[in-house]
Amino acid sequence: MSSSTSARDDDAPDLVCQIDCVHGMVDALSSVRWKRHQDAVMELSAHGIVLTVEESGCLQAKVFLKRELFVEYEYAGEGRERFGLSLGLFVDCLNIFSTLGHASAVEIRYPGPDMQLLLKSVDSQDACLYAEIRTRIPDTISWDYNFEHERNTPVTFTVKSAVLKEALDDLEWPGSSIQIRMQPDPPTVVFKGEGHGDLQVEFPYYANTDLLLVFQCDREVSYRYKYKFLRATTSNIPSSVMKENRRTKVTIGRGGMLKIQHLVSLARPGMPYFRNIGGGTEQTSRIAHIEFFVKPEEDDNDA
Repeated sequence: MSSSTSARDDDAPDLVCQIDCVHGMVDALSSVRWKRHQDAVMELSAHGIVLTVEESGCLQAKVFLKRELFVEYEYAGEGRERFGLSLGLFVDCLNIFSTLGHASAVEIRYPGPDMQLLLKSVDSQDACLYAEIRTRIPDTISWDYNFEHERNTPVTFTVKSAVLKEALDDLEWPGSSIQIRMQPDPPTVVFKGEGHGDLQVEFPYYANTDLLLVFQCDREVSYRYKYKFLRATTSNIPSSVMKENRRTKVTIGRGGMLKIQHLVSLARPGMPYFRNIGGGTEQTSRIAHIEFFVKPEEDDNDA
């Protein structure tokens, strides 16, 4: 890859990359697909790909696909490039590629002759698939929140992803608003739903450390969030996250901004180690980071 863009062919794409774990990429992107028809903004850089989706200025999600996740990753653009596309169409196209019998690698290029995102199967024994996804000028992200802690000590806890999903699924019955309260004495996380009825789910830290794995809180805090936004943060967690017993980190920041972080493996079962761009052979590099940000309801204050 030339260090000078002027030395490149004007028709050469800015991004050429290959990924050999399409199922995992589908899982990661599906984690932030809470609606059938959903738009996204894709950002390309020398460090990898970031895909952002949001709703109503109250819920935002990001998928971080670092360059080490790709078998090949060459970026020749200047700075960071951004474009909009249909998340549903992108996921559906990748799903078609993942149905190939031998799960061949997929090459991704941008831009095509008409600014498309181009997908092509690589080294498939049975067929060669090719897809073009129309892109557009990206919508302005309505908020790009600089997440900050309220004080020096972060207010955060880590829980098994399956447990968090089950708790939020159970809270669907009460109604549209969920209170999350954290208290240091006794160290507890409480989810409380009020609406058609009342339902409360408690995670006491000392009572079951296998349930609530990490807990950090030096004062009581309490905020309310719309249920539909909270549920979107776990509704499409892939089954692989449950099987691998992965963890989810939840942090309450300044003003009640909620940050929820998942880890999704992009490795297939039995996938051999590969020499990534950094020269290493660690399979742990095949992890996509998923982050959700949820704004609290406006009439809530820190307790």
